[in-house]
Amino acid sequence: MVRPVAATLAWLRGLYDWTMSLAAHKAAEAWLAFISAIESIFFPIPPDVMLIPMVLARRERFLRIATICTAASVIGGAGGYLIGYGLFDLVGQPLFDLYGHAGALEQARGSFDDYGWLIVLGGAFTPLPYKIVTVSAGAMGLDFLIFMIASFFGRGARFFIVSTLLWRFGGPIRTLIEERFGLMTTLFFLLLVGGFIALRAAL
Repeated sequence: MVRPVAATLAWLRGLYDWTMSLAAHKAAEAWLAFISAIESIFFPIPPDVMLIPMVLARRERFLRIATICTAASVIGGAGGYLIGYGLFDLVGQPLFDLYGHAGALEQARGSFDDYGWLIVLGGAFTPLPYKIVTVSAGAMGLDFLIFMIASFFGRGARFFIVSTLLWRFGGPIRTLIEERFGLMTTLFFLLLVGGFIALRAAL
């Protein structure tokens, strides 16, 4: 058991290092778009790994880099949605099995009926596995327009906040973003959900 886990971790570390190395490639923006798109469907390494060093290297391009990341990620999310909608048994379920979420669809069924857009928003904004959310949204038949709007705002908020912080504060804030940003966004989203549920209960 220890050996397969160690091998998996080593593989992920190698994939992480390869993804980060793309930030210095002469076609870095094209690679960023590619990684952002496939991460929304199946790729395990988040595009932040490229976005952070790219913004630090060219801080004047922070809006362009965030826009590329957001647009490609949302387009990839649409691909994940379509896989869930039309190819779940063939492609979606094996992806869930690969990431250890074999029963995630059934567990989320009731939640998607009531709070589908919030789940998509949370998956797009926080460290939750967005790829699982995109495929689930399609399999659940969540309205595609609602899915796209929630994805756009969630992904956009995440990448533009990171890019803006790096543009404003530079390298000194990198450690905070890499180590604490996920926790901060999760706490913010939980507060948002709590407020939404409380408001709905009061009406």
